[in-house]
Amino acid sequence: MSYFKTAILLAGLTGLFMGVGYLIGGASGAVIALVIAAATNIFAYWNSDRMVLSMYGAHEVDQRTAPDLFNLVAELAGRAGLPMPRVFVMDEAQPNAFATGRNPQNAAVAVTTGLVQSLSREELAGVIAHELAHIRNHDTLLMTITATIAGAISMLAQFGMFFGGNRDNHGPGIIGSIAMMILAPLGAMLVQMAISRTREYAADDMGARICGQPMWLASALSKIASAAHVVPNPEAERNPATAHMFIINPLSGQGMDNLFTTHPSTENRIAALQQLAAEMGAHGGTLSMGTRGNYPRRGPWGRPSASRGPWG
Repeated sequence: MSYFKTAILLAGLTGLFMGVGYLIGGASGAVIALVIAAATNIFAYWNSDRMVLSMYGAHEVDQRTAPDLFNLVAELAGRAGLPMPRVFVMDEAQPNAFATGRNPQNAAVAVTTGLVQSLSREELAGVIAHELAHIRNHDTLLMTITATIAGAISMLAQFGMFFGGNRDNHGPGIIGSIAMMILAPLGAMLVQMAISRTREYAADDMGARICGQPMWLASALSKIASAAHVVPNPEAERNPATAHMFIINPLSGQGMDNLFTTHPSTENRIAALQQLAAEMGAHGGTLSMGTRGNYPRRGPWGRPSASRGPWG
């Protein structure tokens, strides 16, 4: 059902984009809009992961530099049936994480230092499993496409403001151009947010099944949301268009689950995970206990974790 809803929303976003092109230049404007969208998405397809990782100053780690984190990602990727993604760390105090990449074979998981310092291994497993679910569902590519189309709609709407009002045959006129400049980006933003929120619920569900314990992710979401209220993320504030990529909105906390948030409310997500936990049973499908000895109250960098779980 979520895939069908996502397809409908994406079709609506594409239709809005071509509609703006049509208002500016008629049928030829719609074709030009389609060409622009194609070119933008081709560029994003090949370069979006490098762009966003560079934007946040993320550096890659491996089994030698961060063995505990790397091994945890590898274990969960194996459970998810995914190739091993590249692992990145962002030097950021706010606990958060995101996944990126055009497909599972070219994917990356990025976590902040604040995340690994404030979560237990179980909670960290829940977060990483959520991001791996995004990769498995090809959400990383979907969110890139929606972001680039939404950006192109804003660009075309501004273009129409300067040129649309002067066209006798096809232009919407000066009043129509102003309305288009305001309403078209707003509509694109709403559709983009709706797609993002749909995929977050799906990733929560699959991520909980990957790690085997929905309440690990629920506990992590609660901690991350609380910290996001008080710990600023300056880079995210400078690049708000990337907010939808994170597991929790890095810009501000959300209250009501409404159209103007990039994520569902944390309370709603936790409630869904609690229901899933009841369905799965309290002890279903946990991570293998054979790795316990590698995590004696220590975080992925060998420093004590702020929160202790069964490994503590």
